[in-house]
Amino acid sequence: MKASCYQKFTDEDLKMLQSICTEERVIPRSRIGEDYSHDELSGIRKFPDVLVQTASTQEVSRILKYADSRNLPVTPRGAGTGLVGGSVALCGGIMLDLSKMNRFLELDEENMTLTLEPGVLLMDVAKYVEPFGLFYPPDPGEKTATIGGNISTNAGGMRAVKYGVTRDYVRGLEVVLPGGEILELGGNVVKNSSGYSLKDLMVGSEGTLGVITKAVLRLLPLPKHRISLLVPFPDLPSAIRTVPQIIRASSTPTAVEFMEREVILASEEFLARKFPDNSADAYLLLTYDGAGKEEVDLAWHAAAEICLAAGALDVFLSNTLERNESIWAARGAFLEAIKASTSEMDECDVVVPRRNVADFVLFSHALQKKHKIRLRSFGHAGDGNLHIYILRDDLDEASWKTRLAAVFDDLYAKAAELRGKVSGEHGIGFAKKPYLSRVSTPAEQRLMAGLKAVFDPRGILNPGKLVPGE
Repeated sequence: MKASCYQKFTDEDLKMLQSICTEERVIPRSRIGEDYSHDELSGIRKFPDVLVQTASTQEVSRILKYADSRNLPVTPRGAGTGLVGGSVALCGGIMLDLSKMNRFLELDEENMTLTLEPGVLLMDVAKYVEPFGLFYPPDPGEKTATIGGNISTNAGGMRAVKYGVTRDYVRGLEVVLPGGEILELGGNVVKNSSGYSLKDLMVGSEGTLGVITKAVLRLLPLPKHRISLLVPFPDLPSAIRTVPQIIRASSTPTAVEFMEREVILASEEFLARKFPDNSADAYLLLTYDGAGKEEVDLAWHAAAEICLAAGALDVFLSNTLERNESIWAARGAFLEAIKASTSEMDECDVVVPRRNVADFVLFSHALQKKHKIRLRSFGHAGDGNLHIYILRDDLDEASWKTRLAAVFDDLYAKAAELRGKVSGEHGIGFAKKPYLSRVSTPAEQRLMAGLKAVFDPRGILNPGKLVPGE
């Protein structure tokens, strides 16, 4: 829906919101900080008319009911760490800042579930449950993201190859619909065959169908032993060809990451600290975890033998806190290091079949020469999720936009050719909508638009995001 279709935000609307919440938590446009006009990466910037820092489900319900009656757009937002413009208020209106709803509500040790509000940060979940011998497996790279944001984009991360993605760990959700109705979806149960899974539909819906105000997360027993291997290879194809053999071995690795020398060097410069090895062109970073040391030792020994037989130059065992910190700090800094090396950048977050990872990355290398622009990449070799970054450097605005569009066209066309998907874990938001429209069928687009219309008849929730043609 276009911004012109919504009502103009007025002083009366501001007063009503202040009566629902409190005046200090309802911030008018003139006092909204610049950070709320954009997310972490997308180039678009747009301010809401008002920022409301919600404190409870009932407040969210009353705000949405009022917004629906007035036909005012509403943009839910967590920590703003997204990369596709999903939390940008494209049409102005009301921005719901859910980050203050950050309480842990219940830890059920018998059922191994954690109930919490959407504003809890991912990094705080591990700290909360680990003392109880429990573990929340989803591990997206941005640890300062909120759980609500992770659920809204079905975030994945490095441990997805063994443990799956966020959707696999959401047992229940409390969701507020645009008209203010509060739904309890799923629950603290292991199995559920009770009709359509509306809970799963909400996961990955990017705030376009309802606003998440509470979640019940599934936990696992905390692995007692963990070890990482850094494996240098002479070239990327040699490294990627080894991955299916590693995953077919008797024990599934927790993570299988690929990285190239250029990104490692950028990370070293950014962190001002050395990586354990930077001499090879390509690396695999493997992690194994388990309940017993013998189990983990058998797994990493088998993986090391597979890698060496496949042409690996060496196998570095990361079994000390210092070495683990060195490797994972560098891996965690890849995005920020690339960002610091250029004036602006954008990202292609595709997922392709595992066997096609090397083909896709090498194809992206060729685009640098074709389009005269710099690209950098890293990603999750274990599940085929690739992060290709296009760097602006010293290009002027017109050249940057032209070349960026051309590179994206080539990358997404190649992903479609390889039977891949537009996004593996960052979502669609606003930035990737044109590419989703190109690769989705008319039937898929019709069904997505139909679902949006059922849940949000007036189209007030996060307009301009995700749904093709909206």
